[in-house]
Amino acid sequence: MSPEEQKLEPEIAHILSIDVVGYSKLLVNEQIELLNELKRIVRETRCACAAEDEGQLIRLPTGDGMVLLFFRSPEEPLHCAVEITEALQARPQIQVRMGLHSGPVNKIEDVNDRLNVAGAGINVAQRVLDSGDAGHILLSKRLADDLAEYSHWHPHLHDLGECVVKHGFRLHLVNFYNGSVGSPERPLRLQEADSATAALGQKAVSARRKYRWLVGLALLFLVAAVGSVVALRLGLKIAPTLPEKSVAVLPFENWSAEAKDPYFADGMQGEILTLLMKVRDLKVISRTSVMKYRDVAHLDLKEVAAELGVRYFLQGSVQRAGAQVRVASQLVDGLTGAQLWANSYDRDVADVFKIQTEIAENIVTQLEAKFTPEEKAAIEERPTNDVIAYDLYLRGKALLARVAFESSRTDDLAEAAQLFQEATARDPAFYLAYCELANAHGQTWFYSIDPTPERLAMARRAIDAAVRLRPDAGETHLASAQYYYFNREYDRSLKELMQAQQKLPNDPLPTLYLGYIERRQGDWVSSTRHLEHALELDPRNLVFLKQLAHSYSLLHRYPDVRRILDRARAIAPDDPALKVQRAAVEFDALGENQPLRAAVDAVLAKDPAAGTTIADMWYQLSLCERDPDSASRALAAMKPSGAHEEGVPYPKTWCEGVIARLRGDPKRRGSPSPRRGRRWRGRWKHSRILPKVSPRSGWLTRLSAIRKMRSAKAKARWSCCPQAKMRSSALSS
Repeated sequence: MSPEEQKLEPEIAHILSIDVVGYSKLLVNEQIELLNELKRIVRETRCACAAEDEGQLIRLPTGDGMVLLFFRSPEEPLHCAVEITEALQARPQIQVRMGLHSGPVNKIEDVNDRLNVAGAGINVAQRVLDSGDAGHILLSKRLADDLAEYSHWHPHLHDLGECVVKHGFRLHLVNFYNGSVGSPERPLRLQEADSATAALGQKAVSARRKYRWLVGLALLFLVAAVGSVVALRLGLKIAPTLPEKSVAVLPFENWSAEAKDPYFADGMQGEILTLLMKVRDLKVISRTSVMKYRDVAHLDLKEVAAELGVRYFLQGSVQRAGAQVRVASQLVDGLTGAQLWANSYDRDVADVFKIQTEIAENIVTQLEAKFTPEEKAAIEERPTNDVIAYDLYLRGKALLARVAFESSRTDDLAEAAQLFQEATARDPAFYLAYCELANAHGQTWFYSIDPTPERLAMARRAIDAAVRLRPDAGETHLASAQYYYFNREYDRSLKELMQAQQKLPNDPLPTLYLGYIERRQGDWVSSTRHLEHALELDPRNLVFLKQLAHSYSLLHRYPDVRRILDRARAIAPDDPALKVQRAAVEFDALGENQPLRAAVDAVLAKDPAAGTTIADMWYQLSLCERDPDSASRALAAMKPSGAHEEGVPYPKTWCEGVIARLRGDPKRRGSPSPRRGRRWRGRWKHSRILPKVSPRSGWLTRLSAIRKMRSAKAKARWSCCPQAKMRSSALSS
């Protein structure tokens, strides 16, 4: 094949076409300024930056806008469109419309011998764009069908039907809007076509046919009403609509002799789930949510399907005896209970990776999901050739799963790090073990268990090893993002998270960390959206539920706080902290302390030892009630580290001074002693949350810094809260 023929070989591009509405009416200098601002916004979007860094983005100018061509994922142009629209909300003078399409393009050289792109894909994207008005994000049906498979896009895709565009070409359009991005209005071009069609139809329909249509409609309503009554009387339920390509891997039963140590069975389940998470065409529920169903007798799969939002379930069992392992698995339809596929494997333990790969590939095949060559290669990759190293790795992951982002399990973190260290010592090429080792060290540092430079350096060395071995792996990008997040290098973390999302589309952690960082940076809209999406992938994760409730609370979205915490309490009804947190909503929203006081008293009456888990809220409530005796009891139940509010630590000595002031005790409410001051400066030095001040600043300076920080947070939340803005306007009027 000649070089000229090779250049004509088409490839599929995912295209975002943008133009400025009303551009031709602007003065020349206004056009230049507006386009420069639009180009700057586009260049700063995370999606465009990530694609450009990999050489997978082409930008084409169009005079009054631009065309962006992505080549990695059909989600990229819509992600980018959403980011651009959100940025433009602060610049109402720039009105744009967008058209998206996936189609063939050819990379060619223009008359200046520079790389250019042409092809039918760009032409169709331009036709989609021309059909919209200001604020519209329109998609071709082809691209929308690909995106509709994802739960986070599907609810926001609204079918507009077909319209006739240039040269009589018929184009099926879909409108994207989610309440804050996009326009819900039907495009004017389609409205005009609707009016013309209706006018023609009006002339053609006779009065007799109108009456027949009305009679038929009445009969239809009558049949529907009778059917509803019959269904209600018979107690019939309509099956929920669930994604066809969705699966949850339930906990595998452990039939091994070591029944008290099920880490190997859990590891088998977890690794199969991890492999499936790499397939973008599937919806896969995260491990934390499915582990809630361990040891549940008589599991109702139809009920679980509704709770998790998936159609199919993989069930299995593992029996290990010496160097042999037996794995049985089956794929079941959650709505009908029918078995789609089943198989058993009797192999040597060294073949465990091949078993995991075969099971994952069978599930993808049975669900008729699309498999890219990169995804297939990632699933078939063998993580290590050392069975003992793999066993150490599984033990370490089981311990990290128990930690679940909680700093209280110090011993588990230390033991997990030791196991990963031993695994990498046996197999220095085991990059997954390096990723988990970095995570264990990072959490140990971040949660102030060992907040020393040496501990952070250990995490850095593990990251460097993983990057050296597998720089493009999704797990490497995620581990790097976590490291940068722990070290407050948010821009670098965001860049790694965008890469991790592409490689691990069903893993909720990249999306969760995006939400965390955006919340810290004050991007409340995007942060909340990412936290909500993470919860879709892990709907029964209590940490995710609590974090989303926390964001809603900071935004004063109290009905949403109640809804999310009610979901959490349904999962863990006996959790004392959740009980108190739910009662605190009325305290925050309405200033009513009675529900919170009743919840605290009920928890303490049932289990006095539970006072430790609710001590912070108990202490704050007592101060608001001006009850020093109750505050002292809360302080006695508090952990040695003291109280925490919005991530800011308050040592016990500080709390004692506050209580003394409440009692009016002049002897004990003074400034901290020199020893206490040294302890406070030590905490401040290693804190990742407290504001930066001079290491030798006094405690009054530090208190002032905290107050300024909290005031800035409050102003940011106030500016993002519609109800607060309304109250502010009412007070000032």
